[in-house]
Amino acid sequence: MEREKLLCLDEAAAKIRCLSLEAVFNAESGHPGGSLSIAEIIAYLYFERMNVDPSNPEMPDRDRFVLSKGHTCPALYAALAMRGFFPEEEIKTVRRLGSRLQGHPDMHKVPGVDMSTGSLGHGISAACGMAVKAKRSCDRYKVFAIIGDGETQEGQVWEAAMFAAHYKLNNLITFLDFNHLQIDGDVREVMNPTPLDEKFAAFGWYVQNIDGHSIEEIDSAVKNADKSDKPSVIICTTVKGKGVSYMENNADWHGKAPNKDDHEVAFLELKAAHERAREACKNG
Repeated sequence: MEREKLLCLDEAAAKIRCLSLEAVFNAESGHPGGSLSIAEIIAYLYFERMNVDPSNPEMPDRDRFVLSKGHTCPALYAALAMRGFFPEEEIKTVRRLGSRLQGHPDMHKVPGVDMSTGSLGHGISAACGMAVKAKRSCDRYKVFAIIGDGETQEGQVWEAAMFAAHYKLNNLITFLDFNHLQIDGDVREVMNPTPLDEKFAAFGWYVQNIDGHSIEEIDSAVKNADKSDKPSVIICTTVKGKGVSYMENNADWHGKAPNKDDHEVAFLELKAAHERAREACKNG
């Protein structure tokens, strides 16, 4: 990928973090940690890879995306707003009574959302269903999904893994957000799901391990996955709360909104990072 494009995707990820923070702060509730850890993945999908059209959100040949870890929807809402599916100002209404942007994405209300998610483990199964449908209908669209590392403690994830391999769903690419933390602490201490790469490989998937904050590595992994005849999982090592000093690698910020003082610190840090990224994008 060209350097200029990489820099501009980094800028998009930085802005996704800013908008995600604003969503959670204004709602006074939500999940900042995991929203911040998936920013580069979301930026790459919505600003580089996926075939989507904000003027026609339900076009039949669009690529599908399923946020299986639906509680991190602030990052998804940010990307959808930035792409023009709805106004950016609407981000401030997240979780408010009457808003279409609730704490988990609703496919019946939010343009650009392909699946309502929230109950962990279910989203990846829905993504498998979409991929099977595409295969049987000879449709050319791809299906992308993001699952969490804590989510892999759900048995349904492994049922979906078995299903995808059995039906040779090489049109399914799943990103696993391996930030090592869930609401109760380190995933390896709560109920250890590792080694995740070996387990997915044993189920018959094409597996890659990458730095989930590197757009270049994300791009390379997706291109490799395109050439595989198996369903693909890209295990992305990330930092929970990425970009906010006091949130990084801190499970306390899995599902808690910052107060006014905390928000001021976080806002200044993320704003500064966004301004640096925007300048880098501008100058190439």
